[in-house]
Amino acid sequence: MKLWQKRFRAPLDPLVEQLNNSISFDQRLAKVDVTGSIAWAGALAKAGVLTPDEGQAIQTGLGQILGEFEGNEFQFLPGDEDIHTAVERRLGEVIGPLAGKLHTGRSRNDQVATDFRLWLAEMAQSLTGDVHALQAALVERAERDAGIVLPGMTHFQQAQPVLLSHWWLSHFWPLGRDGERIAQLSQRAMVMPLGCGALAGTSYPVDRFDLAQQLGFRAPAPNSLDAVSDRDFAAEFLFTAALLGVHLSRLAEALILYSTREFGWMTLADEYSTGSSLMPQKKNPDPLELVRGKSGVLTGRLAGLLATLKGLPSAYDKDLQEDKPAVFEAADTISICLKVMAGLVATLHVHGERMRAAIQSEGLATDLADYLVMKGVPFREAHGAVGAAVALTMERDQPLAELPLADWQAIHPAFDADLYQVFDVDASLARRAAWGGTAPQAVQEQLALAHRALEASEQVD
Repeated sequence: MKLWQKRFRAPLDPLVEQLNNSISFDQRLAKVDVTGSIAWAGALAKAGVLTPDEGQAIQTGLGQILGEFEGNEFQFLPGDEDIHTAVERRLGEVIGPLAGKLHTGRSRNDQVATDFRLWLAEMAQSLTGDVHALQAALVERAERDAGIVLPGMTHFQQAQPVLLSHWWLSHFWPLGRDGERIAQLSQRAMVMPLGCGALAGTSYPVDRFDLAQQLGFRAPAPNSLDAVSDRDFAAEFLFTAALLGVHLSRLAEALILYSTREFGWMTLADEYSTGSSLMPQKKNPDPLELVRGKSGVLTGRLAGLLATLKGLPSAYDKDLQEDKPAVFEAADTISICLKVMAGLVATLHVHGERMRAAIQSEGLATDLADYLVMKGVPFREAHGAVGAAVALTMERDQPLAELPLADWQAIHPAFDADLYQVFDVDASLARRAAWGGTAPQAVQEQLALAHRALEASEQVD
């Protein structure tokens, strides 16, 4: 019989029971649920609600159950509605009727909210490690590929040459912001709902401040109504996971493009590629495509939970049961995506000579405008002159670097024979020496900063 069923005269419809039950997914909260219950039993004993012997007996029984979960020995039964009732049912088997005193003064409303926050804090720590591992792979890649030049692209068109190391690090910094968001979320989530009851608070003199300290929370929640209904932390996690997914998707998109035979700039390791069941020649970047696709799923999970939350009144409503499948799925998805991307980035092969050979002289058009600026020509005038030269070479189907000097001088008299020196790719890179630029020295400074950021995140971990 359900814990709540004595108030009813008819049994629950089987389909409603199927819809209502959450044991299929909330059993992931098992260990934190038992941990919270051990602390609650101790708080009840300190408040005089349980005798010391009763409190000890309940805690000992719960300790045995925790061991069963840790050893994968716990047996769920068909009647277990959720993880809370499963634990309480098993506690009754272990210690007898005394188990019925454990739930004194609390509700599944404050219990599940507490469990969920504890679980999320643990998951956040694990995800921080996954983010750090991918960041480390990107830094190692930037060091390994030092000196390789990439045709930098905007709008999927060649724009200006950049160091490949600079490009790798452009994906390092968004992950750093993701890691910061995870840490901040974990901190905000650690406000304890336990002791708030169903909605109005507990009527027993439980020291919630002491309880919060025991469980690792920053503080007990100050408002019982808010505490049992607040799922900001779940929505924040889904946003963080979705944005992390976007960052991974953007990296995946570029790697898919660069690893095609049409580009030929990179080759993925066989361990991170798949083939075709029909076409023997294919080597498909399926892991990257899946990461790109999962980004959309993560965004959808965020939108789904926000849509669920927007119409709920204060206190607990059963709609909130939908928070955990979304967060659990997002956590699993982003964790495996981070791990796969770290391995893929570390093992791919870069074809630096092909990258450099692919650089078109039009990619140095901005350098030509800067050349005129250094001769005193206003930038807008210089921009227009170089644009006219590009248009002329387009008409002739001729590389910009091969336009005769006479044509340059016909466009603008400030052009001189030394303009052809501008088409030196290494010189172009060296000119971007301002902080944050792609010049070799600037990138070395950026690498040093990235190493310091990794060391700082390790200390936080």
